[in-house]
Amino acid sequence: MPPLIAPSSQFAIERWLCDNSDHESGIMLRPIILLFLSNIFMTFAWYGHLKNMGGKPLAFVILASWGIAFFEYMLQVPANRIGIRYYNLGQLKVLQEVITMSVFAGFAFFYMKQPLKLDYLWAGLCLVGAAYFMFHGNVHPGR
Repeated sequence: MPPLIAPSSQFAIERWLCDNSDHESGIMLRPIILLFLSNIFMTFAWYGHLKNMGGKPLAFVILASWGIAFFEYMLQVPANRIGIRYYNLGQLKVLQEVITMSVFAGFAFFYMKQPLKLDYLWAGLCLVGAAYFMFHGNVHPGR
């Protein structure tokens, strides 16, 4: 069976994920970028079927969601493996939640055509508070 990703592109992806030769702040952004992309897949896997798959059998929708979630994990796992070198576990979790809420708000508004309410703002402000408390000290690699 041929590989899912062509070997040359797989090597380029691994090199980008693991290359530490860039400026450290650029490397610290990699997990954030990967988590953002991962959350797009996660949000579609969890909620995308609500828009236009209501008439499909549940087993089909579950399998489709799992298929989408596979790509989420292909981004999320490397994001956390890289991120733990620069952020502690709590910081990674709060980053994930801030990114999740941001992606979800965009998804709800643009894809699901839901109105943005002040509830999103209040929830976002709570997450900003959580981020403040998790990051108010120094960033501690892997702790």
